[in-house]
Amino acid sequence: MAEAKKKLLTYAGLKALEDELENLKVVKRKEVAEKIKEAREQGDLSENAEYDAAKDEQRDIEARIEELEGILKNAEVVVEDEVDFDKINVGCTVKVYDITYDEEMEFKLVGSTEANSLEGKISNESPVGQALIGKKVGEKVIVETQAGDIEYEVLEISRSK
Repeated sequence: MAEAKKKLLTYAGLKALEDELENLKVVKRKEVAEKIKEAREQGDLSENAEYDAAKDEQRDIEARIEELEGILKNAEVVVEDEVDFDKINVGCTVKVYDITYDEEMEFKLVGSTEANSLEGKISNESPVGQALIGKKVGEKVIVETQAGDIEYEVLEISRSK
């Protein structure tokens, strides 16, 4: 069996996943077990929508627990205190100037598990993330996207907030 790919995580991302796993195992499992018990007590399970919904929820919880355990088992934590801020790497915040659209943007570079564009967290595996990794302040990079090529200039690299 092929070895699973290492998942890069910041310490904050690791903590969030561990907290979610703990909540699912300790709280959510008990809640759904109680729902199943209550639904069983209503009698005929063949036409019991509450029972079916609770079983579906239980399946979803168990799948998420398995997914989280897999991620955590293969996690490699980026020690943000040891990140070199001379060049862009996972665990740093980067401010860029979007030459194509004439605007400044700020990204936090994280592992793919933590990526969330709404929070400004981009994956090191995304087209933008891949293009920025290893770049220094003042360097320009062209990123191929579905919307066409976008050119960025690196303005600032800092410790993630």
